[in-house]
Amino acid sequence: MSDLTPQSEAPTPTTDKITQAARETIYLCNFRVSVDGEWLCLRELNDISLTPDPEPTHEDPKDPIAIERLNLMNMAKLSIKGLIESALNLGRTLDSDYAPLQQFFVVMEHCLKHGLKSKKTFLGQNKSFWGPLELVEKLTPEAGEITASVKDLPGLKTPLGRGRAWLRLALMQKKLSDYMKTIINRKDLLSEFYEPNALMMEEEGAVIAGLLVGLNVIDANLCMKGEDLDSQVGVIDFSMYLKDSTHSSKSTEGDGQITAILDQKNYVEELNRHLSASVNNLQAKVDALEKSNTKLTEELAVANNRIITLQEEMERGKEESSYLVESSHKASRADGTANGQVLGETRKQLKEETQLRLDVEKELEVQIGMKQEMELSMKMLEKDICEKHDALVELRQQLDEMRTLNHELSIKSQSSEAGAKQKSDIISRLEEKTNQMGSTIKQLESR
Repeated sequence: MSDLTPQSEAPTPTTDKITQAARETIYLCNFRVSVDGEWLCLRELNDISLTPDPEPTHEDPKDPIAIERLNLMNMAKLSIKGLIESALNLGRTLDSDYAPLQQFFVVMEHCLKHGLKSKKTFLGQNKSFWGPLELVEKLTPEAGEITASVKDLPGLKTPLGRGRAWLRLALMQKKLSDYMKTIINRKDLLSEFYEPNALMMEEEGAVIAGLLVGLNVIDANLCMKGEDLDSQVGVIDFSMYLKDSTHSSKSTEGDGQITAILDQKNYVEELNRHLSASVNNLQAKVDALEKSNTKLTEELAVANNRIITLQEEMERGKEESSYLVESSHKASRADGTANGQVLGETRKQLKEETQLRLDVEKELEVQIGMKQEMELSMKMLEKDICEKHDALVELRQQLDEMRTLNHELSIKSQSSEAGAKQKSDIISRLEEKTNQMGSTIKQLESR
């Protein structure tokens, strides 16, 4: 059973019309989709009492667009739940031929197509959800790899095929829920592609994005090179979700256990993510502390060495000062009258020595400048010598080439002279032969 439509007295459409209609988004406007456990129940709106529920509702129950959003949300809920349960029971990596996975992509395609604005091109009107998916690359740089790989796929020619490939790559990367949340949070950007009452613009889109978190427990390996994503017909198979009385009693028993296991698994995965993030942060802090500790130890060792040298210098200064004080006391005691003369002489000597020191420093600066100039001139000379040496080498090479050319020319001239001699000999012989031939011709004529 591929789809459900309300029975009517009109004749059934042909297969061509069905496939043409299936290419567009299929919604159940005249039916209300309700979820009973893990199964899908379809009831016509005429059979439903439209009395208001005790819970506050802000939508009109007769609004077909609201009913479409609710139906699509329930279908997404059922497809995600069925995919997770079947994948866990299967216990292996899913491929592209897995039926629940295909139905999940079909349901997601219908959800993304709901309320799209039609863009007019030279080929006509076009509705594609590839435009909103391209926004993810601008909002999260991590999605740039997916968009680049989608654009590099050779078999994709339409925006619909690129959007389907993007959904499959995001599921394999386990980032589909994060990317959907980033799109839904930017309503200002989505308003360019969707109508105000579209699923992606309402609360149902946020609910579906939250449900997609459970798909992170699934490992999928999908090959898209040989798959024709452009011409696939996205039809929802309701037979996978319709309620069966014999199976409902058995399935409700394991619902609680499966949901508990899934919740525990999701909780453990979140804990692992947080713990890995905290471990990485702590490791970075430990590395930074180790680097700072090594720097501080090196600085402390340098400071200790400096303190030791300063202490030694202080002790030496103290000894010298004590020695000078003692010597000055002795000198003052020995000859107190001669202190003035000695001090004057010492001051004069000190001035002379300082003047000499300044002169020596000036001369030293001059010598240093001359030395630098000499070094520069030596470098320039070395450069000139190197250049001249290179020029000499080139001239020698040219001389050798000229010698070889002269030798070749001499050989050629000798060979040409020998050829000329041979030709002259041959000419002389030919002349003799012509003379002989003339004489013989004359003799023959005389005869």
